[in-house]
Amino acid sequence: MEVLASSATASSCPHFVISNLYKNPNSASMAATPQVLQRKYAPVRIVEARAKAPLMCLKITSLKRPINYGNTDRAWLLPICRLNQSFFSQCSLFSVRYSKLKKKLRLKKYAGSLHKVISCSEKIGRHAFVRFVVGLMVVMSVSVSVSESPSWALTEENLLFLEAWRMIDRAYVDKSFNGQSWFRYRENALRNEPMNTREETYMAIKKMLATLEDPFTRFLEPEKLKSLRSGTQGALTGIGLSIGYPTKFDGSPAGLVVISASPGGPANRAGILSGDVILAIDDTSTETMGIYDAAERLQGSEGSSVKLTVRSGPEIKHLDLMREKVSLNPVTSRLCSVPASGKDSLRIGYIKLTSFNQNASGAVKEAINTLRSNNVNAFVLDLRDNSGGLFPEGIEIAKIWLDKGVIVYICDSRGVRDIYDTDGSKAVAPSEPLAVLVNKGTASASEILAGALKDNKRAVLFGEPTFGKGKIQSVFELSDGSGLVVTVARYETPAHTDIDKV
Repeated sequence: MEVLASSATASSCPHFVISNLYKNPNSASMAATPQVLQRKYAPVRIVEARAKAPLMCLKITSLKRPINYGNTDRAWLLPICRLNQSFFSQCSLFSVRYSKLKKKLRLKKYAGSLHKVISCSEKIGRHAFVRFVVGLMVVMSVSVSVSESPSWALTEENLLFLEAWRMIDRAYVDKSFNGQSWFRYRENALRNEPMNTREETYMAIKKMLATLEDPFTRFLEPEKLKSLRSGTQGALTGIGLSIGYPTKFDGSPAGLVVISASPGGPANRAGILSGDVILAIDDTSTETMGIYDAAERLQGSEGSSVKLTVRSGPEIKHLDLMREKVSLNPVTSRLCSVPASGKDSLRIGYIKLTSFNQNASGAVKEAINTLRSNNVNAFVLDLRDNSGGLFPEGIEIAKIWLDKGVIVYICDSRGVRDIYDTDGSKAVAPSEPLAVLVNKGTASASEILAGALKDNKRAVLFGEPTFGKGKIQSVFELSDGSGLVVTVARYETPAHTDIDKV
C-alpha cells in the first residue's frame, strides 16, 4: 500500500465522470440515460489521503452555458468521500447530499438512473475500504515494530537517567550540545547503556555529560552534593585549596593550577601560592585528572593526611599535609591610617573578601558599617585569590557599592538573555573612593564583581590579569538525592567584555 502525503495528487487513480446527466434545452436531442464514462486524466488533489484509490465522483458539464444551482457556482461538484474518516458515515453523507441535489434539480425522472452511479461509487468504496483496512493493518504493524523500545517499559533506573537528560536539555547553555543530536543520544543510551543498578545508571549519566566536553558540568552522587552545599555554607574539611585548569597561554606544565589558598589553612601555612601547579595527589598524577576528582581527593576526614607534589616556579615540593576543618569566614577587615601632610591622616577601610558563600554580602555590609564608625575616607576591596562562589552573592555585593547601572549580562548561544542591574535601593557605600585588588587567583563571581565596579567607573582596579572564568553553573538535585552541576550561561561585563579563558 502506498501512503500519500496530505497534499498529494493522485493522477494515476481511476476517476469516473458523470456526463449527460441534466436536461439541456439547447440540445437537439436529449440523452435519455446517464452514463458512467471513464476518463483517462482527471487529477484531483487528495487531502489527507491514506489509500491510493479514493472514492471520487465528479460531474463534468458539457453544456454550452453554465447552470446556476443556488448561490454557488460549484454546485456541479458531488461530495468527495475521504477514506481517513468512517467509510459508512461518508456513504451516508453522500446519500443525504444526493437527496438535496435531487430536490433542487427536480429530476425525479432521472433519480432512478442515478442509482447506477451510486452503485458504482459503492463498489469503488468497498474496494477502497478493503485496501484502507489492509493499509491500516500495515501501519499498525509498523507502529508495533517501532514501539519495541525501552520507552514502553521504563524502569526506575531509566527514569532517573531521563530526569538527568531533561535537566541538561532545558538548562545547558550550548543548545547544540557540543554538535550532537541530544534526542538521538537519549534513545541510543536507553537502548544500549546498561542501567540495571544505581551504579550503572550513575555511570550512564556521567558518560552522557562527558560528551559535552565541559569540565564544569558534572554529576554529583548524594554525598558529594551534600559536601558541595556545606562548602557554600561556611566550612569544609580539607587543606584549604581552590584549584582550576591551567590556561593554555601561560606555559604551565600539565597538572592542576592553584587558584588560591585559604588564609590560615594547611596549604597556606605550607607555602602553597596562587599559580603553583599540583602535579600529583597521593602519588596519582593530575595530568589527566579532573578538578572535581582532585577536589574529592583533597577533602577527607579531619586529621587524615594527603601527599602533594607541587611545582612552585622552578622548584618541586613534596608535601604531607593534614586535613582540618577550614573556616570559610569570607570577610576580614581593618582600619589603615596613611600619614598625610595636613592635620588629619587619611583613614582607609580595608576589606578582604575570600569567597562568596551565603554569608558574604551580609559580612561585607557589616564590615563597611564598622569601618564607617571609625570615619574612613576611602575603601580598598581585596579580591585577590578569591576563586568565586555563589553568583547571587556576587550580585548583592555589587549592589552595595553601586548607586545605579548594569552589573552583568547573562548570555547564551543566542546572545543576551538576562540583565542584572541596580537602581541604588540597596547601596550602602556608593560614593566613597574605592580601589579593588585582583590577581590571577581572582575568578568567577570575583570577576563579575570586579568587572561591574570597573565598567561603571565606580572603582579602580590594581594588580594582575584575573583568572578568566566567564561561565555560570547551577546546581540541580535529582529525585534520589544526587545532583547535577550544569553550565547554564556565560556572562559579559557591563561593557560587553567576555572574559572566559581570557
